[in-house]
Amino acid sequence: MNKKLMASMLIIFFAIFSVNSFAAGSAPAEAPEKQEYESKSLGQLLESFYHTTGVYAFTNPSDKVMTDEAHAEDARPMTHFEQTWGRLIMFAVCLILFYLAIAKGFEPLLLMPIAFGGILANIPLAGIGGETGMLGIIYNMGIANGFFPLLIFMGVGAMTDFTPLLANPKSAILGAAAQFGIFGSLVGAVAIGFSLQDASAISIIGGADGPTSIFIANALAPHLLGAIAVAAYSYMALVPVIQPPIMKALTTEAERKIKMPKLRKVNRIENLILPIVILFLAILFLPESTPLIGAFCLGNFFKQSGAVERLSDTMQNSLINIVTIFLGLGVGSKLAADKFLVVETLGIMAIGLIAFAAGTAAGVIMAKIMNKFADEDSKINPLIGAAGVSAVPMAARVVSKVGQDYDKSNVLLMHAMGPNVAGVIGSAVAAGVLLSIF
Repeated sequence: MNKKLMASMLIIFFAIFSVNSFAAGSAPAEAPEKQEYESKSLGQLLESFYHTTGVYAFTNPSDKVMTDEAHAEDARPMTHFEQTWGRLIMFAVCLILFYLAIAKGFEPLLLMPIAFGGILANIPLAGIGGETGMLGIIYNMGIANGFFPLLIFMGVGAMTDFTPLLANPKSAILGAAAQFGIFGSLVGAVAIGFSLQDASAISIIGGADGPTSIFIANALAPHLLGAIAVAAYSYMALVPVIQPPIMKALTTEAERKIKMPKLRKVNRIENLILPIVILFLAILFLPESTPLIGAFCLGNFFKQSGAVERLSDTMQNSLINIVTIFLGLGVGSKLAADKFLVVETLGIMAIGLIAFAAGTAAGVIMAKIMNKFADEDSKINPLIGAAGVSAVPMAARVVSKVGQDYDKSNVLLMHAMGPNVAGVIGSAVAAGVLLSIF
């Protein structure tokens, strides 16, 4: 047995030796290439390596470096400022976003992936944000085609409870009033030179609704999609910073302490029927809005039915968590210096901030107007008007916190959820109106 094994090993050894000898003899063309590498000195090898480092890329900007556009045909040469100081500025911005997310707790589920995507997008030489890079693939996979926003709306629908809105239907007026920011920003964008179609896409930022902003920008102004997505999600995440000063400026301390009556008990059948009613109203009057409203109603109907708890749980947790990671990274890819530090993007950010502030203010003012016609027992705490923007449930939580800053026993969260949910539907309806016009 041992002799047979040794004989077999000898045969294999001679076969391998013969093949290698034949290959070496038949491929003399490889010798010069091998000689070229051997002729490089250690210093030359180190210099070659240095040229591939980020340090070299930051300190030696080139006229031939192209932007990492998700669509290769849109690429352009990067300026020297974008390659050096621009990238460093964006690193600093992303670190600030990390601080707000971790230390201050400002919507870490949004800010963390967006900020990390921004850091990855500004890494030189790697091409992570390019068409074949990780961020570029994510962007094309679900943001450029509007798929991720629909999945987000499905998950939000599964997490939404219509009970506060059904228990206090007049809170829908506050959600409608907060959409003033959308149409106000449309006028403002046109006034500073944007076309009516581009302005319509930009204006949805005023509703603080990231998924809807992406959806309508994809349809009306694809070239502005990245800037609009960054603006919308930035202001959604910064609701705890932007809204409280506006709310306090427009209300008195006495108004902030108003205690609202307990909400009535809502029948399960009401919750089950409402998403179907909303969907059919959209079908009849605004079919353009049905992709968003349909996804929202699908998630909510599954939740309220109680018949598909596994599917509802998946929408509320696994699905929306996975999509949030990808969506955040995709949006973060637009924090690259060559995409963010341009006049157009900064202009959209400014319009978005003004629009969001206007929407917040309109909701609060509408609540104060409604109080003029209400008796003493049915007055509305004007703070809940700020929740009319569709940043759900962030805006409602901010309202509750501000209210409790002035009266610990005043719990406004459920009251604020009414206009907050109405705002989600309102922004989708506003998007449907703009899409129908064009």
